[in-house]
Amino acid sequence: MTPRPSSSGPESSGPDPKKTAEEKSAARQPAPPQKAAAEKAAEKQATTKKAAAKQATGKKAVAGRTSAEKKGAAKKGAAARKAPAAQQTAAGKKAVAKKGPAGSTAARDTARTAAVPEPADSPSSPSSPSPDAVDRERLLAGTHHDPHAVLGAHRVPGGVVFRALRPGARAVTVLSGELRTGLHDDGDGFFSGLVPLGEVPAYRLLVTYEETVQEVEDPYRFLPTLGDLDLHLIGEGRHEQLWQALGAHPTTREGVAGTRFAVWAPNARGVRVAGGFNFWDGTGHPMRSLGGTGVWELFLPGVGAGELYKFEITRPDGSRTFRADPLARRTEVPPATSSVVHTSDYTWGDDAWLARRAEAPAHEAPMSVYEVHLASWRPGLTYRQLAEQLPAYVADLGFTHVELMPVAEHPFGGSWGYQVTGFYAPTARLGEPDDFRYLVDRLHQAGIGVLMDWVPAHFPRDDWALAEFDGRPLYEHSDPLRAAHPDWGTLEFDFGRREVRNFLVANAVYWCEEFHIDGLRVDAVASMLYLDYSREPGQWTPNEHGGRENLDAVAFLQEMNATVYRRVPGVVTVAEESTAWDGVTRATHHEGPSGFGGLGFGLKWNMGWMHDSLAYMSHEPVHRKYHHGEMTFSMVYAYSENYVLPISHDEVVHGKKSLVSKMPGDWWQQRASERAYLGFMWAHPGKQLLFMGQEFAQGAEWSEARGPDWWLLDPQYGAAADHRGVLDLVRDLNTVYRATPALWQRDTHPSGFAWVVGDAAEDNVLAFLRLGADGTPLLAVSNFAPVVRPDYRLGVPDDVPAWHEVLNTDAARYGGSDVGHPDPVKPEPQGWHGRPASIRLTLPPLATVWLRPA
Repeated sequence: MTPRPSSSGPESSGPDPKKTAEEKSAARQPAPPQKAAAEKAAEKQATTKKAAAKQATGKKAVAGRTSAEKKGAAKKGAAARKAPAAQQTAAGKKAVAKKGPAGSTAARDTARTAAVPEPADSPSSPSSPSPDAVDRERLLAGTHHDPHAVLGAHRVPGGVVFRALRPGARAVTVLSGELRTGLHDDGDGFFSGLVPLGEVPAYRLLVTYEETVQEVEDPYRFLPTLGDLDLHLIGEGRHEQLWQALGAHPTTREGVAGTRFAVWAPNARGVRVAGGFNFWDGTGHPMRSLGGTGVWELFLPGVGAGELYKFEITRPDGSRTFRADPLARRTEVPPATSSVVHTSDYTWGDDAWLARRAEAPAHEAPMSVYEVHLASWRPGLTYRQLAEQLPAYVADLGFTHVELMPVAEHPFGGSWGYQVTGFYAPTARLGEPDDFRYLVDRLHQAGIGVLMDWVPAHFPRDDWALAEFDGRPLYEHSDPLRAAHPDWGTLEFDFGRREVRNFLVANAVYWCEEFHIDGLRVDAVASMLYLDYSREPGQWTPNEHGGRENLDAVAFLQEMNATVYRRVPGVVTVAEESTAWDGVTRATHHEGPSGFGGLGFGLKWNMGWMHDSLAYMSHEPVHRKYHHGEMTFSMVYAYSENYVLPISHDEVVHGKKSLVSKMPGDWWQQRASERAYLGFMWAHPGKQLLFMGQEFAQGAEWSEARGPDWWLLDPQYGAAADHRGVLDLVRDLNTVYRATPALWQRDTHPSGFAWVVGDAAEDNVLAFLRLGADGTPLLAVSNFAPVVRPDYRLGVPDDVPAWHEVLNTDAARYGGSDVGHPDPVKPEPQGWHGRPASIRLTLPPLATVWLRPA
């Protein structure tokens, strides 16, 4: 688990916990004027002594900080003396911003470790202008659950009491119409005063600092910004638009512009907002706890889009930590880690796309997917620059969809996005959220669907993000054996906690609704489904039935899929699931042999087909006859799920070689084998996915730092024609595929496929028919031997008068030997392979040929 900073500091100086309720009540009663004045003087003297003692203790704590922390603290202290710790007017903000350490990442991102005393629970006297000692201590320590009950304006006997906490201020004045009342300086940044008014007026605060004067709104005069329905849904774990309730949202309250902040931190003793607007000192901006939901909330006037912020959380052990907002919709550019207040003003132009995307379910429609790592596809391009190049490239090649490797914010680029810290924020490396919207919009306008990798299985341990967010396991499981992911050094989500499920389910909806994403490819599903995944005996605990299934994860995936499909018609969810789990793409309400309902995904990656077929292709052709079953076994289970055939980034990194480099033989044979393999893949039942760079036979493995080797296509490069030949083949595969319903219409139904010959192991030949809904066939024949096979007889239906070759991976334009059939091939009445007619073909070497009725 993430280590907690050690706690140091004074013990609580609060009142005696043995004090009776009667004594507490008496202490809250207003005193006679003379006595009150004497008590006030004594209290001020005691407060001054306490402040001095605290200052000495603070110096001891600072002495133990690192040099970077000392430097940041010194800058922050200087800024607090020179500028307001609260919201600033536009003119004042511009003048003061130059003096503050808003760009000091080290200062604002270092978790504070000074211990906070545990005070007795004694509210302020409502009629006392200055807050009592307990409230003062709790507010200064960041452990007050209801600062609005102390700060702001409150009716009391004798008038209205005003209280403000403005660290670094020299004076605070209340302004209301003609009223101008200076508040008493109570020390430690507290100011208070009793004004003989009958009602709480509309007012502002005039705050005087050493070098500036600011007229500001008081955040503690506003009612909560979250309603009962929001809180009820959050408590139930069913707020399907959670991002609209939690996080930071620019808004207007009572005619005042500002930002409302809300965060779920049920174990916190207190939460404060810190940011560039208060020089990363949250002392003056404590949040209030909204009942038993664990939500903390605060509206800050004058704070708008673009401001940096974090939550300063006081943990149960008294230490403090700065945390990025789990629902931040925008972040700083890594390695900086602050959240950014964001509002979108993007106007979409993809209405026509959205209107037609639900016309047919994904498994009954053409789908060929180009997988892209945005940051390295064309290194250095922003979202908007990518939008000018990527749609045109993908459309030219004929792919129906792109699949984006994880876009959500992640601190380490080398994780390729699979270790997420900002689940609601597109990575800032490539631009702002609206820039990402623009990229999706342009892809849609080019007729290209957008799938996105989504990572709900785990998250990294960064101590500014989700790990032990409020001081205890919150997003991760409380059992260390369940929390620690054994493979990646990360933490697994606690799928059994309803608020955590809500965080993830709403996140899936968020990407589809807010960014018009057409589908989510869910990463590492197998690691979620099994309690013993990558764990040895003794490292996991069986479920309540004694099995190894993670019932919480099953329920989460079912809820996520059901919610997304209900809320966003036309989207598809895709599971990267590498086992034989029953019912991955079965409806959630249909129970299978295992006793579970289906997981509810639309499609599943066929990892078995990928491993088997690549293993076959890696063998020398002379040895392939001994592995023939690796190419046919997939049809044994082809209709158990709705499948995608993936040649993804995972297969072309970490020493696995690129697709063309997996092929044996010389350079000609390698390219021919890749072309034959792609022809076989596009004809096989299932949707296709190809990772960038493989479409032009890149020889090197993919590197996120380098991206695809585009120079291979440069006409000045001597072998460019070889690579362009493969690129042309991919374009033609997609063109014929999309125009041929037999290749996609019945992908998930046995009636859409029939073997012609599946046992010609000695010949390294495979032949099968694909059939459309109306019975129109396409004949696919693959010869994985490096020899020409003339007059190769194949059985065919007798109701097709002639067959026309529509694609041949050995064509000269692709770099092949150009053995083919320019003229229609007529069947003969001789039965073969159990069929009434047959045709004789000349099979090109290391090639796949497609024929359909002439």
